[in-house]
Amino acid sequence: MKFKFLHNNINVLDLERSMEFYQKALGLKESRRKERPGFILVYLGDGGQTPHLLELTWLKDRTEPYNLGDNEIHLAFEADDFEAAHALHTEMGCICYENKEMGIYFIQDPDGYWLEVLPKRS
Repeated sequence: MKFKFLHNNINVLDLERSMEFYQKALGLKESRRKERPGFILVYLGDGGQTPHLLELTWLKDRTEPYNLGDNEIHLAFEADDFEAAHALHTEMGCICYENKEMGIYFIQDPDGYWLEVLPKRS
């Protein structure tokens, strides 16, 4: 029996704001969506570099922020131009933690999720 990754899901309070963030910060674009009476699912992809998708779930009746606990779970992204990515994220004001010794940093999305940014390794 074999399994393969399809997507990761995060729940968001403001779907449009989150989609704008992921487009600007990471270049992710909508690949498909499902709309139902109580929710909308939007799948974001990286333009075919990988088949993996990020599913954003917006619940119609949700009004309070999500409890992310200790926020120890994160998604990681490799940047082909790490310096340019760092400059963009600095300009956006979304860098929430930086480990210069390891050569990585984290950005935070509008709902408080942390996203790790790594340089391309050879």
